[in-house]
Amino acid sequence: QVQLVESGGGLVQAGGSLRLSCAASGRTFSSYAMGWFRQAPGQDREFVAAIIWSGSSTYYTDSVKGRFTISRDNAKHTVTLQMNSLKPEDTAVYYCAAGWDRGQGDGSYYRRSSNYAYWGQGTQVTVSS
Repeated sequence: QVQLVESGGGLVQAGGSLRLSCAASGRTFSSYAMGWFRQAPGQDREFVAAIIWSGSSTYYTDSVKGRFTISRDNAKHTVTLQMNSLKPEDTAVYYCAAGWDRGQGDGSYYRRSSNYAYWGQGTQVTVSS
């Protein structure tokens, strides 16, 4: 069982930055792929970014490439999403997710929410124009 707790959300003006963190419990953190998803009001949850168990590969949705960076610290059981140049369309609840890493380099695997068994409660990010 893994418990995930997100932090770092808030209100920021367009062009600003936020840093989201996710702290994970459990002994097998380094075996999990970690992902960030988001859900805006009235919309489906969508993939944002993912990082494989070792941290050596990362994946991003096109709309955040070059602006967001995902990283992890397996010793501290944390994953971070650095968000720069934020836009109003980035406004959403952001969720941290963990799942056994069976992707073997298949980027599409990490983009599917069904491959993540554990989810945090979410943290609100609001970007004002």
